[in-house]
Amino acid sequence: MADLPLTTLTRVRRLPHHQRTDRAALYGVIDDALSATVAIVRDDRPVALPVGIGRDGDDLLIHGSTGSDFFRRIAAGAPVCVTVTHLLGLKYARSLFDSSMRYRCAVVHGMASVVPPEEKEAALLALSEHLMPGRSADVRPMTARELAATMVLRIPLAEASVKDNAGSLVEEDDDGEDRAVWAGTLPLRMVAGDPVTSAQTAAGTPVPASIGRAAARIAASGTA
Repeated sequence: MADLPLTTLTRVRRLPHHQRTDRAALYGVIDDALSATVAIVRDDRPVALPVGIGRDGDDLLIHGSTGSDFFRRIAAGAPVCVTVTHLLGLKYARSLFDSSMRYRCAVVHGMASVVPPEEKEAALLALSEHLMPGRSADVRPMTARELAATMVLRIPLAEASVKDNAGSLVEEDDDGEDRAVWAGTLPLRMVAGDPVTSAQTAAGTPVPASIGRAAARIAASGTA
């Protein structure tokens, strides 16, 4: 896999030693995430919305209603900026100025293309398998009406930056700070709770294995 190119949009200027240019790092940030923030400029104002995501090879997949003005503008060629962030911890330094966060993040720039009708169902299944692995086997197939009401967009992962400061230090030797003040890291991770069955589900219906797979996925990564 070719490294991510450094462009005027993707070059990290603040603490550049935390930038990663290998595509495996980009794929890792995306594959460990369930959602992202997609931003465009609409009528001269920035607009950003959270969306569910998935990856198909070297493309990011997002989906929404065909009636959404936001998605229609993206489909029509509005440049997009997609941000994915995993917050890993809070860094408690001996001053507020030096305190910060530990995280992995990716920022993707580009223009999206609409997945054609003949490829839409496969793309939606790829999204479903990422968000809810195995769930498609538990439920009925998608209807033609549902497919027609859904827009799926591909955003190429051609221009993207990755920043990973998970191993950054809380303090440096001989920084002159008072060592009697506590410093350290408060790790953060996402956990899945116990499944909550809907009130209208038939009594005695077992929780399917796909729910456990989703919980195990989150437990393994600690992020979403």
